[in-house]
Amino acid sequence: MIIKDVNGKSPKIPADCYIAENATIVGDVEIGNQCSIWFNAVIRGDVHSIKLGNKVNVQDGAVIHATYLKSPTTIGNNVSIGHNAIVHGCTIHDDVLIGMGSIIMDDCVIESNAIIAAGAVVTKNTRVPSGTVYAGVPAIKIKDISENLVHGEIHRIAENYVKYSSWFKV
Repeated sequence: MIIKDVNGKSPKIPADCYIAENATIVGDVEIGNQCSIWFNAVIRGDVHSIKLGNKVNVQDGAVIHATYLKSPTTIGNNVSIGHNAIVHGCTIHDDVLIGMGSIIMDDCVIESNAIIAAGAVVTKNTRVPSGTVYAGVPAIKIKDISENLVHGEIHRIAENYVKYSSWFKV
């Protein structure tokens, strides 16, 4: 793993997190408890702050960045960021699923209990309301989320990644 200071700022990573051997975490990054950062994921806090809550999983190949002196990235608790997703200069509240290969652009807000479908592009300044699924390019609301989907997908995936990470801890 690459964990590196940038401009006097050091990543803060609790001991109970799993960081894959080839993940990269640099600069002004604060990670919550029970998080997992998977293979080839990059969290680059060189130009602004990045903060992850508890039980966040950043899956293989995902990139989290920010916009220089303008847009930090803030991610809440129980958030799953799918394989090869890009999360850039935005705010993601608690209990959110960011699908594989999706892109969340600057100054977006993804409210709690929302799902961004795989491959979706959430364009700059979009606000995704709580309890909705957004999909497409550009992403638009395609449906409301049921309680079953919140517990059956969002919570299940976040909890599963806590379990999966335990398999890799030495």
